[in-house]
Amino acid sequence: QVQLVESGGGLVQAGGSLRLSCAFSGRTFSAYVMGWFRQAPGKEREFVAAISWNGNTYYADSVKGRSTISRDNAKNTVYLQMNSLKPEDTAVYYCAAPRSRLVVFSRVEEYDYWGPGTQVTVSS
Repeated sequence: QVQLVESGGGLVQAGGSLRLSCAFSGRTFSAYVMGWFRQAPGKEREFVAAISWNGNTYYADSVKGRSTISRDNAKNTVYLQMNSLKPEDTAVYYCAAPRSRLVVFSRVEEYDYWGPGTQVTVSS
């Protein structure tokens, strides 16, 4: 069974940076698509970024140019580097993985495994 645990969230001022990490265990990490999603209070969970098993990356328009997703297969970890943070980036950030490689990366419904989330708060 895949297990995911996020870390790296916290309180940061607008314009600052954070790097989120997600530790993966239970299966062969390098075979999995990995995604980052976020959910703000009162809003639906939304796509942030994804990285395919072969390293292709995908971003939501809201974070494109400010965020970078990467993976370290030797460490079974996926990262989300977020720069130029804005108050509207405040949310719980979740790491996720789908069972299949053939997925629509941005769809919440495609992902089967989820971490508990890490809170990111950006103050103005």
